[in-house]
Order: sequence, then C-alpha cells, then structure tokens
Amino acid sequence: MFQVISGRSVQASRLLGARGAVLVESVRGRKSRTDEVAKSKAGRLKVPPPVDPVEMVVLKERYSEYQLIMRALRMEFKREMLKKKYEKETGSLAEERHRQEVAEHRELMAWNQQENRRLLQLRVLRLQREKEAAEHKILEAALKREQEEQELIEEKEKEILQLQEDAKTFITLDNLDQRIEEALDNPKNYNFAVDKEGRIVKQTVLQ
Repeated sequence: MFQVISGRSVQASRLLGARGAVLVESVRGRKSRTDEVAKSKAGRLKVPPPVDPVEMVVLKERYSEYQLIMRALRMEFKREMLKKKYEKETGSLAEERHRQEVAEHRELMAWNQQENRRLLQLRVLRLQREKEAAEHKILEAALKREQEEQELIEEKEKEILQLQEDAKTFITLDNLDQRIEEALDNPKNYNFAVDKEGRIVKQTVLQ
C-alpha cells in the first residue's frame, strides 16, 4: 500500500527479492545460554539500522490518512446500521414485520393443532395395539396353564393305572402261600454277568 521513497531501500529490496528464503535453525546448537560471549564478539555494540527521515515522514502521513479513511468508513457503516434499525423498529418495516409475525404465528398454530391430532391418533393406535397384545398374552398364558394342568392330570391318571396294574402282582396275605410255592417251583438265578450290550456272558449254576 505504501511506496518506499528511499533509493537505498528500493535497491536493498531488489537485491533481497532475487534471493531465496533464508533457512534458520530453530535450535541453538551446542552452546547454552549460560556460556560466555565469544571473544570475536566481546567488544561489538548492537547499533539499530539507520532510519531515513524523509521515508519516516511519508509513512506517518500515509498512516494518518489510513486512520482517517478507516474511521470515516466505520462511521458510515454505523450510520447505515442505525438507520436500518430505526426503520425496522418504527417505520414501515416494523408494520410489515408485525404482519409477517402474525401470519407466521397463525400458520404455526394450525400446524401445531394438526400435529397434535396426528400424534393423538398414533397414541390411540399404540394403546390399542398394546391392549390387544396384553390380552393375547394373558390368553396364551391361560391356555398354556390349562394345557399344563391337563398334561399333569393325564400323567397322574397313567400313574394310577400303572399302580392298579402293578397291584395285581403284589404279595398279600391271601396269596402268600401260592407265591411261595411258585417261587420254589421256578427258582431264578440272579448271579450273572452282562456285557455292554446287556447280554448275559457268564452265569453260575444253581446248587
């Protein structure tokens, strides 16, 4: 934005523009901060670079002009914003905005009522399905319980029939003598050995 007046600065910028980027290491090497100053730099004094008075005057003037221009732009932008704000709050824009808000509110209320009706229908359907599912679950539980009771009754009836059938072979006082004679007439030898298939492979002889 600013033009350098000094000839030496222009010449230096041309010389530096032709050179590539200077690479500087980010580390300090092996020398620490507590080491002494090198002997070759012991008597050196750091002198700031010379400043061209003419160039400094020109830079100050242009910087002042820049500040004035930016201040004027900021004031202009602020005035435009205040004007728009005033028209929006008190002018025709406020009335138009009020009408738009009323229309938007009416549309939102209509949409809200429609959405409430839709959600109500969905809630009624959901409650009806839940009620039907609960009734179906209760009916299934009752049927299952009734089936289990029926199976238990059938199992007990089979046990009773089996006990009645087994009772025919029970030894009582009435048939005690008869059963003793049958056992003596038909002796059974239970002293035998069986293999894995259940066949008798060895049996002793009754004495």
